[in-house]
Amino acid sequence: MSVLLIMVTPEPKMIGHPLLTCLALLPLQPRLQRPDRAEIEKFNKSKLKKTETQEKNPLPSKETIEREKRAGESQ
Repeated sequence: MSVLLIMVTPEPKMIGHPLLTCLALLPLQPRLQRPDRAEIEKFNKSKLKKTETQEKNPLPSKETIEREKRAGESQ
């Protein structure tokens, strides 16, 4: 088993491998940082505009399917 020890220093320092140097320069953050929900909670839903969904490619009706089946069988 290998163990990797990274020393955090106040100034950037080459650690030996460029990738390790990049990782060492990343800011330290808590693992389970929760997003700030204050803006979401303040959002006013009543300002949203009502929209109507329009299908670009609507499904055929039952009658259309039956008509096409009959047309295909007669050929």
